[in-house]
Amino acid sequence: MIVTHGSRARRRVALTFDADLTSAMRARLVAGTVDSYADMRIVDHLVATRTPATFFFTGLWMATYPAETRRIGDHDLFELATHSETHRGFRPQCYTLGLAPPEEWHDEVVRPVATLETLTGRATRYFRFPGGCHTDEALRAVLDTGATVVHWDVESGDAFCDSADHIVDTVVPAVRPGSIVLFHIGGPNAPRTADALPRILAALAEQDLTPVTVSELLAG
Repeated sequence: MIVTHGSRARRRVALTFDADLTSAMRARLVAGTVDSYADMRIVDHLVATRTPATFFFTGLWMATYPAETRRIGDHDLFELATHSETHRGFRPQCYTLGLAPPEEWHDEVVRPVATLETLTGRATRYFRFPGGCHTDEALRAVLDTGATVVHWDVESGDAFCDSADHIVDTVVPAVRPGSIVLFHIGGPNAPRTADALPRILAALAEQDLTPVTVSELLAG
């Protein structure tokens, strides 16, 4: 089973942010091609507005940004979750993510959980497949680790998007009670997310939709 939304009977939504990092992205960081894959303006605005959210971290992102991981983990507003170790696909032809072979699936799930607990003192059972890609076999393997797989029903379109207007126009008409909204915190991979976020939060308030964590969305 993959969770894609919560109860439609309650006017709550979960804002989720993927902290992606692949080996290719890390190589661009090392080479100086990009400055950062961590746009902490997003975190700043969520904290300033007291907006709960759930963050899905890859192991590589946490290893590259341990201070930022701890900073997010220090806030009781935020729920922490994982997004694989290396952000490779769990099936062939998952965008351009490459392929995590079946013999590595277990480590791809459990290693970032251990890293998260080491850095923040907080564990998680929530996991999100990179790119949302998986086979039935991969899903069984992940569920066998005890993880709960959480995807989404509203995709913001912020990855590689250079238009805050587009992100707002994608999210606001699509979101409804129980929605899980997918965003990214990936710096140049999601360059306009921080700019779109204030307008999205204002629109949610106008629709009487309250942001909560994934656990709060699914409770009851």
